[in-house]
Amino acid sequence: MLYRYSKDSNGHPVKTAAIYTKKEHGISNEKIDSDCLYVIRHLRECGYDSYIVGGAVRDLIVGKTPKDFDVVTSATPGKIKKLFRNSRIIGKRFRLVHVFFGDKIFEVSTFRSNAEGSVGNSFGSIEEDVQRRDFSLNALYYDPVKEQVVDYVGGFEDIKNHVLRPVIPLERIFVEDPVRMIRAVKYSIMCGCKMSFTLKRKIRQSAHELLSVSPSRLTEEMVKILNCAHSAEIVSLFLKTDIYMYLQPAASSMIFESKEFEKSYFEKLQQLDELVSNEKNVRLGKKLSFIIVDFTKNLTDWQKEVSTKSAAGELFKKTWKEVRNFVLPINPPRAELEFAIRETLKSLGVNIKIPKKNAGKNSRNNKQKN
Repeated sequence: MLYRYSKDSNGHPVKTAAIYTKKEHGISNEKIDSDCLYVIRHLRECGYDSYIVGGAVRDLIVGKTPKDFDVVTSATPGKIKKLFRNSRIIGKRFRLVHVFFGDKIFEVSTFRSNAEGSVGNSFGSIEEDVQRRDFSLNALYYDPVKEQVVDYVGGFEDIKNHVLRPVIPLERIFVEDPVRMIRAVKYSIMCGCKMSFTLKRKIRQSAHELLSVSPSRLTEEMVKILNCAHSAEIVSLFLKTDIYMYLQPAASSMIFESKEFEKSYFEKLQQLDELVSNEKNVRLGKKLSFIIVDFTKNLTDWQKEVSTKSAAGELFKKTWKEVRNFVLPINPPRAELEFAIRETLKSLGVNIKIPKKNAGKNSRNNKQKN
């Protein structure tokens, strides 16, 4: 193992980071997207430090092939934009650069200072940037040129020991960004990492902070959970840590009130996980149908509605309104929620046809998303 040094206030050398070589970390560059490697090498050739950071490094260490690669660099957003014509700067306050290669997008950020806490927007050094990372397993920097993992916070050993440990102090981590509670639970399940009693208690105490999070961010996190093939385990831990009542308050209430609803709800999540594990291209609407079916089933006597030939269009309108309120505060695309409702109603014996005008529109929307 190698070490990186800096100097203390008296000018004495101090170890600041452990550096793991290829023999120690076992990462193969063959698992890294070639365009991502080009971005890093180009930044290096132009005199800027650059690394792969975050979840991709974690996945590479445990032998997985990452789905996404995030890059961090000493270059400012303006400099990055000049170096890559196929890029654009995004964000008003927290400015990042997206570099495009066909359908692929690589997010390139600049080292940030921690002078304003973990959510400030001032540029800084790698030593400051690492202190803004949420958990140690996400605070590793991989240099694919030298094939070295740079570890300032002991994250490499935490991954090996299956420990989830915050980098940011507990009194600040969830106040500065409450979404980190959702991610803590997700990492705990998906990475098989243990959360300490202190961390779990802090999450329960801070769960109400999720009220300040925008519906768009909550929706993004919920969609990731539906996509991950571990939704049943994650939701179970959400309930134990008081998080789910802020992600899906209506479902949480029904789970606590009815053992029968709880059992069926988790059976559907397990079925969803099995589907996602076996099929790659399942549309979001199909996944949403698993979390609304039990609620929809209890809305009315569907056999009676079918036998009395109730107007399908009117039934759909009423159901859509009820289901829309049920899934709040998440706000999935309307076309996907409508698909979920149609699928659910079909399973209950109620066939809803899409009006031709809307069918063309939904088809175009789905093509654009794909």
